[in-house]
Amino acid sequence: MTESILYLLAGVVLAWFGGEFFVRGGIGLAAWARWPTAVIGVTVAAFGTSSPELMVAIDAAFAGVPQISLGDVLGSNVVNVSLVLAVVVALSGMKAEDGGVRRDWFISLLVPGLVYVLLMDGWFSRQDAAIMMACFFAWMMVVVRHARAHAATRAISVEKIPVIRMLGFSLLGLGMLIGAAQFVVHGGKGVATALGWSPFIVGAVVVALATSTPELATTLIARMRGHHDVGLGNILGSNIFNVLLVAAVAAMIHPYAVNLREILPSLLFGAVTTLLIIPGRGGHIPRWRGMLLLVLYAAYMALTLNQGAAD
Repeated sequence: MTESILYLLAGVVLAWFGGEFFVRGGIGLAAWARWPTAVIGVTVAAFGTSSPELMVAIDAAFAGVPQISLGDVLGSNVVNVSLVLAVVVALSGMKAEDGGVRRDWFISLLVPGLVYVLLMDGWFSRQDAAIMMACFFAWMMVVVRHARAHAATRAISVEKIPVIRMLGFSLLGLGMLIGAAQFVVHGGKGVATALGWSPFIVGAVVVALATSTPELATTLIARMRGHHDVGLGNILGSNIFNVLLVAAVAAMIHPYAVNLREILPSLLFGAVTTLLIIPGRGGHIPRWRGMLLLVLYAAYMALTLNQGAAD
């Protein structure tokens, strides 16, 4: 138990410093490439902070239990919005400064519906996975095109930007975030086992929370530094990565049967919470939405714990 708690603490500290380095390097690289900071958040940051979910997915698929991956990514998506982003918004509000944020918000809103349509036959097939991956890469092409169009309109000097140092910061931060997630997942599982929690509760609560630690650190630090779009882009991009790529990878390796009744609460909460973070007038997301999201997260946890007890 003590060892597991130490793992958790080490993971939190590592995530904080990793987020600091990653945000600093990512902002520098965005300036050098003349890309909107939101693009760095929705691509590089999102991929980095979603790496724990990807590792869980691959391990679970090869272990013959790919269902863990779907539960993890759907649960993590709810945590990302209704806890991680909600905490930041409730503290000070946020503002979407790049038009691409609305596009990525719309894609995030469509994801739960796409999952339901593809899996309503009760089977997550390789064909379903291929459709998800195709949607993911199509979205990525649109994001890159947006970034290139933005760069073409910006005429700034990049000679004074220490690009090598910024790249080093980004890679160091990314490595620390990935390492932090592994510490937190390991420690969280140990604590849950010591408390006698069921495998369902461990997966739905501990793993989903643990794999969202990098998103929390990155989003908080980005907001503290005034880079709202990095934090928003990170959350939206992570949610898109998690389902359209991570869950699809697990199903591509090992197709499996799906219990729609089991995943429906996560899909519904995922859609409702995403609706609440649409940027309002001037791109602003007010504090009251963050508070409402925290209430919804508490309801989601209560429903999940109750469902786990019933099963």
